[in-house]
Amino acid sequence: MPTFSDMPVELLLDNLFPFIPTPDLLNLCCTSKLFALLCSDDTLWRRKLRTDFNFCGETTARTSGWKYIYRGLSQPKAFVWGEKANGRLGLSRFPKTNSPGVPFPTQLRIPGVRLVNLVAGGMSFHALDSEGNIHVWGTLDGTTMGLGSDGYSEPGKPANTPLLLDMPTASRSISCGRLHSSCLDHKNKIWTFVNWGRPFQLVSQLLEDPDAIPLQIECGWTFSSLLTKAGDVFVWWPFSGRMHEIISQKNLEMDQDGYKKVVAREGVIPCVTWSLELDPVRLPPIPPLPELNHTGDEKTQITQLIQIAAFESHIIGLTNRGHVLKFGSTENETTAVRGRWEYLPQFSEVDLVKEHPTFSGDNGDRLTPPETMQITHISANFQHFIAYSTGASSIVLMGDTDTTPNTVPKIIPALQNKAVISVVIGDYHNAALTAGGKLLTWGAYSAGALGLGDPAELEPGTPGAYAIARGGDQRRRREPPAVQVPTEVRFDHGSKKPKDRFCFAATAAGWHTGALVIDLDPDDEKDEIELEDDEPELEMRDGPNQWESPPIIPFGGVFRVGHAGRGHLGPGLRGSVFPSLGRGSGGNATAEEN
Repeated sequence: MPTFSDMPVELLLDNLFPFIPTPDLLNLCCTSKLFALLCSDDTLWRRKLRTDFNFCGETTARTSGWKYIYRGLSQPKAFVWGEKANGRLGLSRFPKTNSPGVPFPTQLRIPGVRLVNLVAGGMSFHALDSEGNIHVWGTLDGTTMGLGSDGYSEPGKPANTPLLLDMPTASRSISCGRLHSSCLDHKNKIWTFVNWGRPFQLVSQLLEDPDAIPLQIECGWTFSSLLTKAGDVFVWWPFSGRMHEIISQKNLEMDQDGYKKVVAREGVIPCVTWSLELDPVRLPPIPPLPELNHTGDEKTQITQLIQIAAFESHIIGLTNRGHVLKFGSTENETTAVRGRWEYLPQFSEVDLVKEHPTFSGDNGDRLTPPETMQITHISANFQHFIAYSTGASSIVLMGDTDTTPNTVPKIIPALQNKAVISVVIGDYHNAALTAGGKLLTWGAYSAGALGLGDPAELEPGTPGAYAIARGGDQRRRREPPAVQVPTEVRFDHGSKKPKDRFCFAATAAGWHTGALVIDLDPDDEKDEIELEDDEPELEMRDGPNQWESPPIIPFGGVFRVGHAGRGHLGPGLRGSVFPSLGRGSGGNATAEEN
């Protein structure tokens, strides 16, 4: 008689094991070498992460270690750092520092909640928990003022500590633009927030087509976009055109009903949802593309988009064969209809990457060029985008809104061959996550968004520190110099003893950064409980209903609100010493535009 172990491996992994309770699955591991091997299958544990924890890992290029992540998600920890304005860090108490912002990771506690994804907006954070709930903090639109008496029908109403959005269905993914966000729920409904109290569901016959099943939701600077499983891209603009008119009219109608002003109670925003019927714009199809050699992968029959990344007025696309494309401009509906996809060979073809000075130069420090390369992931924010491959020989290529088919990518040598699985971008700072759980940051100080430590306490001249010791000319410096070489972030600031922690997700936008980490030391959770009332010096923040007025700083003959940003993605990337704060999201609203 056939036994359990006689069943086909595919049947066990695909149709049986995913439905076995985890304790029983772990017991099965102990029965034989065969089941020990099968029960360690990475694909199996990735599926169980999705079903048990609502964790998909789509924002990273991770290919292994899912069982380890599953175990660690029993007690994940959320850390935030960077600019404090607009309530964007969600902390009830701030660590005392000698420098602007919060310059090192500080734990954000949401009791009874297991966070599985963290997404940064221009002046806010959105988090997804294992139940599909969305938690928000900061200010969705910090360019407008929100009063203590306002409800969350106002986009400028701050949430100084995390609040739960009471939505009709559980969510499975979320994306943030500068002043808005969009999410995809478990019923494949698409929701957009221009304020946290009145999200609308986008309704269109175009989205009812079986070929329009959502694959990915992605917010650009001022627009939202959707990639379908068929490879089509749809775009809509909540701040302009007909959609903006409909939203404004609906808000006027809802303002007449007091309860629809959406006042938070007991940590919950009771969202008043509505439907907006309007067809999004379908972007033109991608052009015919060349065969890519030396990808190390078998060719598929159909070439189509499998990922998109949106930023300021542009979209980056990635095909299943590793082609990187750029669509511009998506500034509004008119420009999108006239736009087209451009293939970027310098970001796609290994032979062209080999010719980059980083790999082909005469410098003795040049890196060994890759033999094969297939770009597998892309990310973007503000004015920059990243295209990268996976594995120990991972390649990280950087471009911007001005990138053309002939543009050579920007390459930071310290990021190559480091098993990078995720790269996230703020306005002027950046972070890369490795498969080994290390988070590396570089770029501008941005009110502490690098997370490398208090620059006044670091050794002068080290990454994140002031260039010289404090005193004398140092007092006139506004911020430390930009960090050129990606440097590791520690997650044990203020602890009585060093802690070994593994970062499995990171996010950045504006002038702030966040990460989800798990403890490698089993005793760490006990230590955290013991130290909870013995943390480093903290200062109380303002009450949760107060609006934070940003500081006004003289700037070039006019008064600007916020800080003067400075930094870039790395050597050779374009950017001014003092970029226009009116276009960035990290500082506060400008009193006068350039």
